[in-house]
Amino acid sequence: MGFLTWIIVGAIVGWLAGIVVKGRGFGLIGNIVIGVIGALIGGWLAGALFNISDPISGFNLTTIFIAFLGAVLLLFIARLVKSR
Repeated sequence: MGFLTWIIVGAIVGWLAGIVVKGRGFGLIGNIVIGVIGALIGGWLAGALFNISDPISGFNLTTIFIAFLGAVLLLFIARLVKSR
């Protein structure tokens, strides 16, 4: 994916994950960071668990879905760590 695609997908995914997990977003920069890290986590998990060869492959629904699942997992783990 190109740099601009990472930023756009990160912003969308971070905002969606923030709405689902926290009830609101994290601001533009926070959403991008959460979304990009979520895409990395989701892409790694999709490749490792389901043997998907190129799970994060541009601006499409598959990429957004996998990145969203990774971002939700990231926020869920962060919430567990924070509550301890």
